[in-house]
Amino acid sequence: MSDRPTCRRRDDCRLCGGKRLTQVVSLEPTPPANAFVPAALLDRAQDRFPLDLFFCADCGHLQLLDVVDPSALFSDYVYVSGTSPVFVKHFEDYADSVIRRFQPKAGSLVLDIGSNDGTLLGFFKKAGHAVLGVDPARDIAAKATLAGIETQCGFFTEDMAQAVRAERGAASVITANNVFAHIDDLAGVTRGIRHLLDDNGVFVFEVSYLLDVVEKTLFDTVYHEHLDYHSVGPLVRFFDAHGMELIETERVSSHGGSLRGTAQPKGGRHPVGASVAEALAAETKAGLDRAETFQDFARHIGALKDELGSLLRGLKAEGKRIAGFGAPAKATTLMYHFGLGPDLIDYIIDDSPLKQGLFTPGLHVPVLSSAALTGKKPDILLILAWNFAASIIAKNAAFREAGGRFVVPLPRVEVL
Repeated sequence: MSDRPTCRRRDDCRLCGGKRLTQVVSLEPTPPANAFVPAALLDRAQDRFPLDLFFCADCGHLQLLDVVDPSALFSDYVYVSGTSPVFVKHFEDYADSVIRRFQPKAGSLVLDIGSNDGTLLGFFKKAGHAVLGVDPARDIAAKATLAGIETQCGFFTEDMAQAVRAERGAASVITANNVFAHIDDLAGVTRGIRHLLDDNGVFVFEVSYLLDVVEKTLFDTVYHEHLDYHSVGPLVRFFDAHGMELIETERVSSHGGSLRGTAQPKGGRHPVGASVAEALAAETKAGLDRAETFQDFARHIGALKDELGSLLRGLKAEGKRIAGFGAPAKATTLMYHFGLGPDLIDYIIDDSPLKQGLFTPGLHVPVLSSAALTGKKPDILLILAWNFAASIIAKNAAFREAGGRFVVPLPRVEVL
């Protein structure tokens, strides 16, 4: 990151504006989760910011109130979707599902908020749609445009929505994947979406699903980019207040457990599906409308911390060399809260060339290519990108056959 980020704390709920907010989970403060460091800047201190989750008693929404400047978080972003075969296939299936289910008119506009390298839009373009990406990451947006996916560099706003509609007409589909939880001014962005959408268009989004976060103890999805931990109940009320209606919900496997939601302008052509009522019932059963549920969640996180720490310290005491595998944003939260620094992890392997040669935020564990598996020969691979554990283990069968072991930290601690 080129500049030191700033942080402010809001005093109201991002979805409903309510002020009856209770702090229910307090994680170890961290630097921004993607603030990887080159060797030349290792002596520069990195500021850490709170990771405290607050429950809104008025609408049931769970959120961070500490907001780190989004320009510092996203302008020099280092994650790209296209480096993960799992996500490429996920987005191919995603585009196909939206086209089959909602049948947008051939050639109509599809806009992706937070379009990254354009992987998802590429599949809509291949199907014959006009596409436009919006993303604040300068280098990634420029490369996507050069690759044939026109991308506006910036944050999606009401003003941008008005300008796009005036120039290109209404959109039949707007998507936002792992983005709708990143936005502080959700009301303003949603007004922009409503303005840009055709009256029969759909807004499709994926977010980490709070029900999965609680059921699977996916606490490492909590980091400063993720301001909101969405569930269906608060979203139904939120969309209704902004001239839209949530018509479908689907649980999908990405990021350990996500919610794919579909909303349309009120009065659109699609009926509200049974999946919405089913999700509401499941959330009530799980206690997502009670602060006590999240206080219990915090206690369970503490137990996992003790279990994993004991395991890794024991392996280290036996002289084992431990490497991490995967350096996703969530690893920053996991490493800080569980105390996984360079005293336990010698280095981390990651397939993204954008991260190789850098050091992890704050803790400064080096990130290397997969060549380190043969050059440095670890005994243990701690899979920090645990949501891809199956594919990582399959891809590195030779390491296992040579006697190496894998440790998966979440949703439960496993040694394989």
